[in-house]
Amino acid sequence: MQHDTRMNLRAGRRAAGRARVLDEGWQLCATAPGAIADPLADAAAVAALAWTPIAGPLPAAAALRASGAWSLDGAARRFDAEDWWYRLRFDAPDHAAGTAALLGFDGLATLAEVWLNGRPILRSDNMFLAHAVEAGALLRASGNELLLCCRSLDQALAARRPRPRWRAPMVENQQLRWLRTTLLGRTPGWSPPAAVAGPWRDVWLDEQPGAAPDDWRLHATVEQGAGVLALSAAWALPADAGLSLVVERSGRNWVAPVHVQADGRLAARLVVPDADLWWPHTHGEPALYAARLEGGPWPDGRLDLGAVGFRRIEADLAGGRFALRVNGVPVFCRGACWTPPDPVALRASPDAYAQAVAQVRAAGFNMLRLGGTMVYEDDAFLDACDAQGVLVWQEFMFASLDYPADDAFAAGVKLEAAQQLQRLQGRPSLAVLCGNSEVEQQAAMWGASRELWQPALFHRDLAEAAANWRPDVPYWPSSAHGGAFPHQGDAGTTSYYGVGAYQRPLEDARRAAVSFATECLAFANLPEPSAMARMPGGLGLRVHHPGWKARTPRDLGAGWDFEDVRDHYVQRLFGVDPARLRYADHDRYLLLGRLASGEAMSAAFGEWRRAQSTCGGAMVWFLRDLWAGAGWGVLDERGDPKAAFHALRRALQPQAVWLTDEGGNGYCLHAINEGPQAAEGELEIVAYGPGDAVVAQASRALQLDARGSLTLPLLACFDSFVDFSDAYRFGPAVARAVAVTWKRGDAVVSRAFAFPGGLDVHTRTDLGIQAAARMQEDGRAVLGLQSQRLALAVHVEADGWVAEDAYFHLPPGAAHEIVLRPLDAAKPKPLRGHVLALNAAAPASIKMQP
Repeated sequence: MQHDTRMNLRAGRRAAGRARVLDEGWQLCATAPGAIADPLADAAAVAALAWTPIAGPLPAAAALRASGAWSLDGAARRFDAEDWWYRLRFDAPDHAAGTAALLGFDGLATLAEVWLNGRPILRSDNMFLAHAVEAGALLRASGNELLLCCRSLDQALAARRPRPRWRAPMVENQQLRWLRTTLLGRTPGWSPPAAVAGPWRDVWLDEQPGAAPDDWRLHATVEQGAGVLALSAAWALPADAGLSLVVERSGRNWVAPVHVQADGRLAARLVVPDADLWWPHTHGEPALYAARLEGGPWPDGRLDLGAVGFRRIEADLAGGRFALRVNGVPVFCRGACWTPPDPVALRASPDAYAQAVAQVRAAGFNMLRLGGTMVYEDDAFLDACDAQGVLVWQEFMFASLDYPADDAFAAGVKLEAAQQLQRLQGRPSLAVLCGNSEVEQQAAMWGASRELWQPALFHRDLAEAAANWRPDVPYWPSSAHGGAFPHQGDAGTTSYYGVGAYQRPLEDARRAAVSFATECLAFANLPEPSAMARMPGGLGLRVHHPGWKARTPRDLGAGWDFEDVRDHYVQRLFGVDPARLRYADHDRYLLLGRLASGEAMSAAFGEWRRAQSTCGGAMVWFLRDLWAGAGWGVLDERGDPKAAFHALRRALQPQAVWLTDEGGNGYCLHAINEGPQAAEGELEIVAYGPGDAVVAQASRALQLDARGSLTLPLLACFDSFVDFSDAYRFGPAVARAVAVTWKRGDAVVSRAFAFPGGLDVHTRTDLGIQAAARMQEDGRAVLGLQSQRLALAVHVEADGWVAEDAYFHLPPGAAHEIVLRPLDAAKPKPLRGHVLALNAAAPASIKMQP
């Protein structure tokens, strides 16, 4: 049987309404590696297997989890140690004997063999390839049997192969470099033991296949203010098909004819004068146009091509640095490294993707990095990023290892790249194509010679593929690249862990002159009690327990983990011994640990966002935990915020104000407006002394141009000198806290604090906090807060509810409202709980209002 590996085949047929997903009637079983080499020769053994019904074509771990036969919290199972067999019996009532039909497999992990009605139809050794197999000669109208086997990777990895020229300590088996599969689930220092084996994308059938496009290209660009959409495809359609390319926005249509060129290719060029441009949401509207073909052999004569956006993205490499410009405007890129919402099944619903992207958008993130340790994400993820104005740093799925340089491996990668790049046609959110995650850095740090740092696979082959398929998108060879060595912080891009794993002081975020951090600020971020309750052992689990430590990220072979990193900053920021505190008051230890990572992250971003900074962007290492625990994520495994996420949400808004300590120059005030319209308001500065007495205050009008910023010494707002930052120390400190608030009318746009002596973690007193909640029609609640005294790190504990803002500081007398949402919207618990603060002697009860 011949098979076709063109990614766009399924997309075109699904859009035309012909293909159907085969998602019911599947069965699964496991055997020892090689126990059944050929199901045709050993049909009796296949028949005797203990087949278990499963919920669809899912990876083995996800299928067993769905049936209750396995969980991450139960006994460990090594999924790479077994052969995994899948069986599906199905009918094809619309298939006529002797006609064509296609069976599609959008992703098989990893060494897969497929049989249809007793005949072999497919072998695949790359989980990232999609396949469409011509199966019409074998297909029956009823009684079809599909067998699929994903062979043991452990057995395959046992084969003798050349040793790598460097090692990647995060990976147990260095020979994974030979296999095109994800490292997720195969890095025991940080990912759950649920290696993907089996179908991880749809299996589908098209019983009436027609002509499908090949070499599909859809390029949206900007030329002198006009949007230009160019279509090119090899498609066997009649010359007189009379096709038109159409784009639509806000009820207006633009149309261009599709021509059949001399070589048989279809081509069209459509121009939208004065087009609405696509922007990252922080800088404007992510304007989209619906694109389609009309006049062809499809239902209603239309074929949906999806949404396109007109924008121009350029890499600014001046001075050896790295930054992005969108539509000619410099964009400070900030966000996190994406992790799959479900690292076991590796798929989620379109609504789940949309909600996840909406969450990061609301937090002020404007970029997500899809790193080479993960998987290529679903189209629904890309749809959400396009629609919500979130840039995507897309890496090819290579990370750290010494990948083979032979022709066969390169040919497979070339096909993988072509498929993925066809999927990405017309996507406005795609901002960077990157060859790999940290391959250059790992080679250099392991001591490999300089000529090995830049393999041709990434510096030539994938660069050529990117230029061919997406010439409008910058290509970058590795996530850490540039400078005298790949991970040099002030050149190109880097993995920055000066603040973090390397335990440098917070000032290093400026001293390192970071150019662009593709990953940074990794801490074992402590989750909220709701996530701790989902860990084995529940809320009674303590951080030193082996069950807790099993989920604490670490580098394999290292004598420390990322809780040691967090504890270092607890001691540095708060002046307490974290080990002694853990002995005496475990809950207080958890609270300070939550605050420490958030304080470190917001301080670093404050340095990088300054107008004087040359930093082009930074991605926090891990958006979301892979399982419940103190992982790298700033969200827990269900997507609920941790303290660090709240800190980032306040620090990364497109309109924001913050303070930096400039030593003898005192505090410096920074304000920014990244949007396309001018912004105004009033700045209020209040300094609080002992007993929260106001020792100084001032106000001034604030006017910022579109995409403008303001930097000025804080003392420029006062008529006399006040040592707010305690830089000179002539006597007791004047202020214990300085608050700067940007107000527009009665609304608070942004608020920031500085604490000359650091956060006071020792004093606890009656703050006079009042908390009153009222329910809303949408099932959420609005909690109104006010405090008589300065309240530090205010947060809510309410069983079954999560706050959309937490660990914020509340000035004396200031009113603040936050939204609470139920964890289970279908069956919400009654809202009962307390408001706590770092310096409160006791929690304040939430009172319900009618």
